[in-house]
Amino acid sequence: MEIRNEKIDGGRAFDWGRTSEDYARYRDIYPPAFYEEITRRGLCVKGQRVLDLGTGTGVLPRNLYSRGAVWTGSDIAENQITQAKRMAAEAGMDITFLTAAAEDLSFPDGSFDVVTACQCFWYFDHARLAPMLWHILTPGGRLVLLYMAWLPYEDAIAGKSEDIVLHYNPGWTGAGETRHPIWIPEAMNPYFTLTDHKEYDLPVHFTRESWHGRMKACRGVGASLDSDALAAWERDHRAMLEEAPAEFDVLHYAAIAVLERKEHPDAI
Repeated sequence: MEIRNEKIDGGRAFDWGRTSEDYARYRDIYPPAFYEEITRRGLCVKGQRVLDLGTGTGVLPRNLYSRGAVWTGSDIAENQITQAKRMAAEAGMDITFLTAAAEDLSFPDGSFDVVTACQCFWYFDHARLAPMLWHILTPGGRLVLLYMAWLPYEDAIAGKSEDIVLHYNPGWTGAGETRHPIWIPEAMNPYFTLTDHKEYDLPVHFTRESWHGRMKACRGVGASLDSDALAAWERDHRAMLEEAPAEFDVLHYAAIAVLERKEHPDAI
């Protein structure tokens, strides 16, 4: 499904369905420490029902499945959900996956103990989403926002890769990341209280091929470039990587924010 948002990439359309195969192969890159920051807080563990918004190919539910929570994942892109279902089935995992925009989901009140959103929360209509999440979470339920990004000003390979993306997609707003807490939209404040957050560095290991695939699966490349531009990007990016080691770490930072459901929404 094609998405267009004037605040993202200058309004250039993107479609995650176009990159689903690369996404499934190359975007499952979060190190164990990323998941430990979730579970050590008692989140997404046995005895909890968890909804993962913007689940993509189900990376979060599949990697935390062994911790015992009951998972549901949703995504607006049908091709992403197709990949998620395939990979979960191949691994023998009982995960429910739904194709729907986050704002259009409909569950009874108190359906979930935890809602997660990884690498996706800025895409949503928060004014619509906030009251819906308040209703579907149990009393004391928590909303967990997660993020990880490479640091282009500190990592040479990441910086060179961004330069090539920007050459072909100069309006791409995913470039130039620095460390910062996860942004909490004001629309969430009447319904949720921020109770915990953390930002921390993570080295992520890649080969030339897996880093090329990771970059191709980003919004500014595979999800938005036309076939000619994509072919040219692939040529230039592979040429740049010929000068890199066969394997290398790319410096990332990760962030988590935990919001607790208020007992009663503030007057709004």
